[in-house]
Formats: sequence, C-alpha cells, structure tokens
Amino acid sequence: MSDPLNIAPRRLVSLAGPILWSAAELAPNEQMIPLGAEHTAELAAPGLPTPRLDALAQELRSRLDHGRGFALLRGLPVSDDPEAPLRALASRLGQAVDPEPASGGRYTEACDALLLRVTGPAVARLRSAACIHNALLRTDRAGLAALYEARGEPAVPVFSNEGGVFAARWDDAALPEDRLPAAIGEAMGEPLLLSLRGGDILAFNPFLVWVDRVPGAAVVAAREEPSRLDSPGFSGLR
Repeated sequence: MSDPLNIAPRRLVSLAGPILWSAAELAPNEQMIPLGAEHTAELAAPGLPTPRLDALAQELRSRLDHGRGFALLRGLPVSDDPEAPLRALASRLGQAVDPEPASGGRYTEACDALLLRVTGPAVARLRSAACIHNALLRTDRAGLAALYEARGEPAVPVFSNEGGVFAARWDDAALPEDRLPAAIGEAMGEPLLLSLRGGDILAFNPFLVWVDRVPGAAVVAAREEPSRLDSPGFSGLR
C-alpha cells in the first residue's frame, strides 16, 4: 500500500487573524463573557422578549465564526437541567443538531457551534487549529499538504481552506496518529487550560478550536446558515 503521507506538496499559505492564538498570549478578558441575573431571568421565561440573550448570541457568533473561536460564559447558576440554557443559546446561533456519539479524545462534532456545560469543577484543554497549521507549515510542509487530502471515515481532510474560509477537523478515532506526520505532536504545543466552575458554559467552533473531551459535560450542537460544512472539503460530514 502506498504511503498515505507521500503526497506532492500543494501551495500553502500561512494563516493570520484572531483565529491564530497561543495559550500564553490570551488575557482572561479575551476568554470570558460574564453573565448576570438578567440572562438567568430571560432563560427562565420562554416566550418573552430576550434582548440580552439575543445580544449574547450575536457576540458569540462573531467570536466563534471570525474571532478566537471560543468563549467561556460564566455567571449562570447550576440548574437541574444543565442542557436547557445550551438549547436556548443553540436555537439563537442556528439550527440545533444532535451531537455525534463520543469516539475520539476531542470534540469533532459536525457543527459550527458546540456548547458544553459542567455541573462541577472541571478543566478544559483548548488549542488553536490555525496555530497548529502554521507550526506544521514551518516544520513539515509536505506533511501539512497531506493533511489537506481527504482520508478517514467519513473521508474528510484535517485542514481545509477554501474561499478564504479555514476549517480544521482531526478525529483521532477515525484518523489515528500513525496516519499523521510525525511533526504534529510538537506542532500541537501546550493547550490553553480553562478552569470550569459549576454552571459554566464553554462555547466553541470545533472547526477552529480543538478541545479535549470533558467527562460528564452536557453537550448541545448548532449549525449555522451558511456553515463551514458547506465547504466542498467537508461535504462528507453533511
């Protein structure tokens, strides 16, 4: 069988913008959106106007689509139904979709926004996919080119950059490490560690931010319109 990494290098470009970040450079105010009693009240009163939740959804959409790719929402009390606020936010971000069953070690759900909530202390580990991409560009261009080729099941690339829209998805259950360039381990670097409190919501775009699975977290997914899933490179996920 031919070497899956023996692929002629393609034209590759370095990524730039807010999607490119490292754990050391992010200040707390770039990670968190504080929520107050007004947000809690609007979540508890379905059917009434929700101006604060609507504004929150607009801010989240901006951060997840074109910003850092994630936001930590803090300030909601722990509730008996931890998924309820997730569903309320997901419905404002797009169309709620069922998350895929857990398989690999990180979240790879085919969606534009993934919302998870914990009921007690936990730690989330986040990495910028764009930062990993650029690290590979510096150290292993041929290996990076190989990750732009569709493989795995379903057959999708790890990286896609079409029409200026970057997306990245590595399902380590479908595409194990022995199908990846050796340099990816170093390119992954140190994760951003977020200490989660009970009631916290972590919202992120799994095509921009790679997050290790958080045991016991409630998860709700949303797909926007238009979506990165409309990209031809990721059509196998639709």
